[in-house]
Amino acid sequence: MTARDTRHVAVLMGGWAAEREVSLRSGAACAAALEGEGFRVTRVDVGHDVGARLADLKPDVALNALHGRGGEDGVIQGVLETLRIPYTHSGVLASALAMDKGRAKTVLAAAGIPVAEDRVVTRQEAAAGHLLPPPYVVKPVAEGSSFGVIIVREGQSHPSQELLRPDWPYGERVMVEKYVAGRELTCAVMGDRALDVIDIRTSGQAFYDYESKYAKGGSTHILPADVKPNIYRLVQELSLRAHQALGCRGVSRADFRWDDTPGGTGDLICLEVNTQPGMTETSLVPEMAAYAGFSFGELMRWMVEDASCDR
Repeated sequence: MTARDTRHVAVLMGGWAAEREVSLRSGAACAAALEGEGFRVTRVDVGHDVGARLADLKPDVALNALHGRGGEDGVIQGVLETLRIPYTHSGVLASALAMDKGRAKTVLAAAGIPVAEDRVVTRQEAAAGHLLPPPYVVKPVAEGSSFGVIIVREGQSHPSQELLRPDWPYGERVMVEKYVAGRELTCAVMGDRALDVIDIRTSGQAFYDYESKYAKGGSTHILPADVKPNIYRLVQELSLRAHQALGCRGVSRADFRWDDTPGGTGDLICLEVNTQPGMTETSLVPEMAAYAGFSFGELMRWMVEDASCDR
């Protein structure tokens, strides 16, 4: 039986973003693992009163299991800095920067990390006509879990008019980005170490969408990725460089496309860096950590040990 740890960990989950349900699942898994490691755990379903709740709880550490707006964009990080509660994952600036896909890509490109051609515009501009030659992808600049992603195929005469929905919930700014054919590769960084690379194979979906990510059987994860050794090493190298360029801390995950299609370019392109990667039963980071020798409980303990303010 694991000895009781005297530290009190508040697991922050839920929130008000589109990814609320995913966050609740991540948080429940994290809390159970921390209890298995002997920590005293309080589960906090985050609302707009989170500052007052945390001030009352006075935890020793906050484990951030939030995803999306409010939890991954520097907002909750600012609350935790103000309250001086040590917390996991990236700090205010890195979180805000990585969450804004356009600005993050500017930093990544300046660090020599290859990214796809794009334009950041309003959704009305994206719906009015092709801003890049099809095929291309339209995605909200500040959402995760593939919410709001639209692929405009070659031969389509007009962009998707779904962008003009009056109830469109993903913000007014979108990124129109060149579509990169090929394989979906991903690699996590844990502190100053790049873990191994996963090749994600979706089960019938056109891309790694919400269902592929979170539904059982939605995708197959090939670990270690069956790719050329030089590509494998390059994914690890670029993941660590991206983590460092954005100023990330703790755990992050970088996503790539590798065009290995017949007659393709052979390019390896970084799509984005996730500062709050999922921690559900189908999530990638726990799988990579397990391959590196860390049980899920040991990964959670490492994150608690790594927590700090001024990140």
